[in-house]
Amino acid sequence: MTAPNASATAPAPEVAEEIEREQAHVTRVHEELVKAGERVALVEAEGLARGRTDRTGEARDEELSGLFERDALMFSAGRRRVSLEQQYEGLVFGRLDLDHSGEEGNGPQEQHEVRYIGRIGVRDDDYEPLVIDWRAPAASPFYRATPVEPMNVVRRRVLRSRDALVLGIEDDLMVAEAPEGMVVVGDGALMAALTRSRGAQMRDIVATIQRHQDEAIRADSRGITEITGGPGTGKTVVALHRAAYLLYSDRRRYESGGILVVGPSSAYTAYIERVLPSLGEDTVTLRSLGDVVDGVTGDRLDSPAAAAIKGSLRIRQVLARAARDTPPEAPTRLRVMVAGHAVNLDSAALQAIRRRVLRNHNHNSAVESATDALAEAAWQQVRSHVGSMEKPEFLDRFRDHLDVETFVRQWWRPLDPREVLLWLADEERARAYTAGVLPPEDAAELRASMDEALRTGTWSVADAALVDDLSARLGLVPEQVKESSFYDVEELDNLSDYGVTEVEVTGSRRQPGEVTAERSPTEARERLLAGRIEKRAEFSHVLVDEAQDLSPMQWRMVGRRGRYASWTVVGDAAQSSWPDAEESLAARDEAFGSKQRQRFHMQTNYRNAREIFDYAAEVVRREVPDADIPDAVRETGHTPSVRRVTRESMVDAALDATKALLDEVEGSVAIVAPAAWAGELAHLGDLAPGRTLVVDPMSTKGLEYDATVIVDPAEIVRESPGGVRVLYVALTRAAHRMTVLEMA
Repeated sequence: MTAPNASATAPAPEVAEEIEREQAHVTRVHEELVKAGERVALVEAEGLARGRTDRTGEARDEELSGLFERDALMFSAGRRRVSLEQQYEGLVFGRLDLDHSGEEGNGPQEQHEVRYIGRIGVRDDDYEPLVIDWRAPAASPFYRATPVEPMNVVRRRVLRSRDALVLGIEDDLMVAEAPEGMVVVGDGALMAALTRSRGAQMRDIVATIQRHQDEAIRADSRGITEITGGPGTGKTVVALHRAAYLLYSDRRRYESGGILVVGPSSAYTAYIERVLPSLGEDTVTLRSLGDVVDGVTGDRLDSPAAAAIKGSLRIRQVLARAARDTPPEAPTRLRVMVAGHAVNLDSAALQAIRRRVLRNHNHNSAVESATDALAEAAWQQVRSHVGSMEKPEFLDRFRDHLDVETFVRQWWRPLDPREVLLWLADEERARAYTAGVLPPEDAAELRASMDEALRTGTWSVADAALVDDLSARLGLVPEQVKESSFYDVEELDNLSDYGVTEVEVTGSRRQPGEVTAERSPTEARERLLAGRIEKRAEFSHVLVDEAQDLSPMQWRMVGRRGRYASWTVVGDAAQSSWPDAEESLAARDEAFGSKQRQRFHMQTNYRNAREIFDYAAEVVRREVPDADIPDAVRETGHTPSVRRVTRESMVDAALDATKALLDEVEGSVAIVAPAAWAGELAHLGDLAPGRTLVVDPMSTKGLEYDATVIVDPAEIVRESPGGVRVLYVALTRAAHRMTVLEMA
């Protein structure tokens, strides 16, 4: 895998030629797609012509038959048209080069075959297939072929496209050595280079890597599959290919239930999106930890202290107290006349009723129970002097009283879990919720973090798990049904149900979820509460990458979505950013339940040059002597450049190092800097647009670059929740060159 911005770099001439060749085929496919649309229009026109008649009165049998044919043709044409229009984006995503001779690409040309794989099947005018539907048996090698069992595949290629434009390609080589003249791009190219440059012994190493990966990809789909290994061992790629394999081998199960892929950051999920283009957005849900809960988008990182508080299970008691509390503006007394009798329930009585109702109900589904409890309390207050009035009559009059209805709407209104979480920014409420649970300094840290949310209008990554916990306690907020007048125009939620694929006003197209100027929330609080917390989805399979970073609260959040799922879990304890491994493991075990477990370990690092990884391994072993250290098999002859610089010269040193690396590598250069230096170094991201970027250490998880500049490693350790483990992550992102700038 390459860095996310590497695609912007001008490709090598041979790669550009390959992209141009693929572009020619994709262009032809889209031309055929236009023809298919024209054919659909003809079918629709023919359908409209069926059943037409100038006669009046009762229809004859042949006319009824024509009407039936019209409806059938229109329905079929409408479905085809919608399918064609919806599949336009990323239509062709894969290519297979096959050799049916069994000679690994060296067989006679007449036994070679090229198959393109896509979202729907497309044929030319001679009915020859240009694209094979990914669900067809002929497409199965795209998912199932491995170097151990290649299924006649020599090269598997993934095409990355935007509309009809091919942006990039990436190959997997299924044979020990690329045939003469075959260009191999990406990780497949790395494997090919390893094989060519090291002879028979290296071929054995590569075959071993691939065999281990294949075993994990094809492992039993039931229970928990753990994939472990140090940096650069291909854990993520194996896990993602496993997801593709599971979907294809048991399509009915995983298409109906869906697959959830959880990564550490939104940059990471965008990065891996190209690895699974075949699964379809309706089948695979890609989420970062801050986006798992619908209605919450958390990209901001809390301070290590605040993240530790929010991630620990201690916070659950704080949230439980908040969920049982009364909204700030709720009335504290009920005074009402019912059937001539005064009812007066004070604050203590109302609190007792609230506690009693919430013992057996969550808040947002308990409004009727709360009303019944109020009515019962009112009856107990007046029963001794109501005369002959029976209890049922009094209760009915109480419930129907307009003042009671108004009171209940205010006192027991629906609570959004995000709103309740923000109550922690209030000093008095925060003190009450945290008393006896958190020490004062932790309570202050928690309140400060919620103040930050209100100040910036942004949720942190850790907040998503807290919102999810509160949502489970409170229940869903009931949808508000808007009463429409006679003249209101009905809004169609799903236009495709009515045969309409899109309604567009020229010059004013808005993408789904885009905030227009008229709707743009201007206040931070409005931004935090925008949207709606939907019903929690549950999946058939859950894939968690960088699992060592999940806090106990995040394990509970993900676990709620995979209670009946199989799991693939990828991680490396030596790269953990969560400080309390024991608490996290306990929460993970609770999320997994009693499901059976199988484990696969990846031992070979083929991302980092040996010189780079030896340096990183030495750093982490000083404090984590039992770290899982893989074997790096690739050498460049270039040891990392380690320089000691003063604070005053750090920016200039980073600039010089970046320029030097840009001359030494063809691809991306990342300046990995702690927060203390991020502002001063931000301009380096513009030094070579498309090739350079400034990134914080935590955001590099799961990513890689051709070269890196590591700025002030001591400060990275100091500010990071995982200390030296996070520095270890930063030191293992470079594939070819690395410069480390230490403070003198």
